[in-house]
Amino acid sequence: MNRNEVLDILNFRHACKEFDSTKKISSEDLEVILEGGRLAPSSVGIEPWHFIVIQNQELKDELAKVCFGGTKQIPTCSDFVIYLTRTPKEIKSDSPYIEHLLKDVQHLPEDASSNMKKFLKSAENMIGDANMQAYANEQTYIALSSMMLSAAMLNIDSCAIGGMDKKAVEKILVDRNLMDTDKFQVTLGCAFGYRVNKAKPKLRQPMNEVVTIVK
Repeated sequence: MNRNEVLDILNFRHACKEFDSTKKISSEDLEVILEGGRLAPSSVGIEPWHFIVIQNQELKDELAKVCFGGTKQIPTCSDFVIYLTRTPKEIKSDSPYIEHLLKDVQHLPEDASSNMKKFLKSAENMIGDANMQAYANEQTYIALSSMMLSAAMLNIDSCAIGGMDKKAVEKILVDRNLMDTDKFQVTLGCAFGYRVNKAKPKLRQPMNEVVTIVK
């Protein structure tokens, strides 16, 4: 892939406001998009996210009613992804989740695992309990960005949706046994699919106004 192809992908991605409801993302392409999230970087590798992929039309329509930022996008998209983030107690150094992550996922030896827990503990003390959720949420946004870019590379459109009644969304998910609020909170959503209308040219500030290069 050359530089022009990279720029084409970046320009292709836009906040799609309405999707072609007759076009569905293939399971193969969806897997690549989800891998974009699964393989995304996170601070000290804590992977605090979980992605709920909504394809059920009835559920998409129900969610659209409590997501004021996605009234057109959610009902018409192929797949609506809800991004959950682990709660502060889930990502603390002494939590069962961190123990599982270090032992069963990262396969760290005991001494390395102990050192990582000490590092996480020092980070907790520095950040403070009140800011732990915001810290975790920031990691989930990285996964979102990676998934949107992965979609654009496949000529698949997306639209991040933060405008939602999170408590109402959580209730819908809890009622359907799709999330545990003790372990997760709703962070945002993203609709994926294929555009109905041609995208407008991107309007951005010039490079010299957003970049400073220090040599």
